[in-house]
Amino acid sequence: MLSVFGTRPEAIKMAPVVIQLAGRSPEFISRVAVTAQHREMLDQVITHFGINTGFDLDIMRDNQSLADITSRVLERLTPVLRQECPDIVLVHGDTTTTAASALAAYYEKIPCGHVEAGLRTGDKYAPFPEEINRKLAGIVCDIHFAPTAGAKHNLLREGIPEETVFVTGNTAIDALLMTVKDNYVFRDKTLASLFGSDRNCYNSGCLSGVKTIVVEVHRRENFGVGMENICRALADVARQRAGDVRFLVSVHKNPNAREPVLRHLSGIDNVILFDPLPYPDYVNLISRAYFVVSDSGGIQEEAPAIGVPVVLCREKTERPEAIQAGTVALVGTDQNLIVDTIQDLLDNEDRYKQMATAKNPFGDGRAAERIAEALLYWFGLSAQRPEEYETFR
Repeated sequence: MLSVFGTRPEAIKMAPVVIQLAGRSPEFISRVAVTAQHREMLDQVITHFGINTGFDLDIMRDNQSLADITSRVLERLTPVLRQECPDIVLVHGDTTTTAASALAAYYEKIPCGHVEAGLRTGDKYAPFPEEINRKLAGIVCDIHFAPTAGAKHNLLREGIPEETVFVTGNTAIDALLMTVKDNYVFRDKTLASLFGSDRNCYNSGCLSGVKTIVVEVHRRENFGVGMENICRALADVARQRAGDVRFLVSVHKNPNAREPVLRHLSGIDNVILFDPLPYPDYVNLISRAYFVVSDSGGIQEEAPAIGVPVVLCREKTERPEAIQAGTVALVGTDQNLIVDTIQDLLDNEDRYKQMATAKNPFGDGRAAERIAEALLYWFGLSAQRPEEYETFR
């Protein structure tokens, strides 16, 4: 079988699957192809998890468009598929690499499995282009690994046969639990000086009475007015809470996200700006945060798994389980609502504790194991259908 991915989030979430399949030899002969839709950030994750990439399609170009990515994946993956003739291709999530790789497998009449299948907002432009990428993968894939019962329901509603859908939990939690350590030593010098090697503020995010808020905003649909509003809100709170709050802000490399963050937040004493961190530094930083402000998809799964609430700067989420569970506060890009929510979480201890202690609905660290068992069952190598992950207990 051939696992294909191309971005940092895909690599993080596919790493546990790749490791699980490699550990089950000779039941599985597992190979990896990376498109390198993201280059530097992808390589960091591959190195961290020790993944052996058999094929590197190296498609990344400066200022690449979605059409550029799609065409290059199709052109460069197809010869690999013809050479390897895998029994199945595994793709992940919602990137352009995902949609194009699933389509390439379909063109070659090779079965395709979709990890993290079934997430939906119902709006094809939010998130863009991820919503349609997921739906395209869902149409052409043959086996679907849904992280939650809600994701499974979405697939069944779209006509996907129930026998092809397996509820596994999310592999993001597997990767997270493999990486977060109490005595983690940060590679980033600024973070190392702030936190040292002792995770002495686990689930409190406090250093000398100062609460740490981690920020990462980069969604394509927020570019423009939305990003301006988010940054103004953060600057307002930072200036109002200079004595008791510290913002640690990851500045995305996309100029549409980077420029407004630098313009609004540079020069504020209690705001520390830094370039995107390697995955191990990033998740260990999250584990030491009081809460997170973000528009990311994966953070909605990761942060609650370690008791860290999320203020989500998006109008819609394809992970409604987080809202139901109470681990995420959905605030959109309304400047006043963002400010009010951050202030309330800082001052309202009851609300904070309710969010921090709510059960994370996305996984228990055994998703990759369930995916491997599902593949054995699907190929007829196991007589027993694997037990599904229960989103809520």
